Amino acid sequence: MLKKRIIPCLDIANGRTVKGVNFMDIRDAGDPIALAKRYVEEGADELVFLDITATLEKRKTLVTLVTQIASAINIPFTVGGGINTLEDAKAVILAGADKVSINSAAIKNPELITQISNHFGNQCVVVAMDVKNTNGEWNVFSHGGKTPTGLDAIDWALEAERRGAGEILLTSMNNDGTKNGFAIDITNTISSTLKIPVIASGGAGTMEHFKEVFQQTKAGAALAASIFHFGEIAIPQLKNYLQTQKIPVRCL
Repeated sequence: MLKKRIIPCLDIANGRTVKGVNFMDIRDAGDPIALAKRYVEEGADELVFLDITATLEKRKTLVTLVTQIASAINIPFTVGGGINTLEDAKAVILAGADKVSINSAAIKNPELITQISNHFGNQCVVVAMDVKNTNGEWNVFSHGGKTPTGLDAIDWALEAERRGAGEILLTSMNNDGTKNGFAIDITNTISSTLKIPVIASGGAGTMEHFKEVFQQTKAGAALAASIFHFGEIAIPQLKNYLQTQKIPVRCL
């Protein structure tokens, strides 16, 4: 059985790590380079960097900061935010990213998924999906969760896979920052439907929440932010707990 991955996420605004609740009420969470180094030492399997205001501000990803973080870590590194073209993806990969995450740009131009996949291989393409349950239906939002797209979450995940995505980063806006647990239903549906890995995101608050998402869905990884940033759960502690629950993880 493939080992489950634990992934901290650095949401970046103005060069700082930040965190909010339901994509609102953003607060400072620390220096991204220092946090990145700490996560390597703690045994994180990968690191995700999302420049959360790049699309809204209509600018490129903070490539200089990407370079600084990449030079400080030795684990797989995914970068997203403001990647709108193949050239943008190339710049981020050259800066040291192992994978690129695209969200709003992929919705606007689905062919971008194929272009990046054809150039770098599908293992380099993560399609991030911000989804929200409204009246019992899971729909996709863009521009940092601000803009409804009218896309059904399952349909969009299938299209992303068909166009060359190597992985889906699935964030439930309803659960984001609440610490009430992952959105098990939609995570299970999408991870069971697709052939590519799914990263569960949004809602982690306890170690039991990680156990639940790995036992009740086919997610290959779980991502969290504030509980790691603020020291509420240490990654070694979490991995030891998951081992006791017979969930395969990589340990230090």
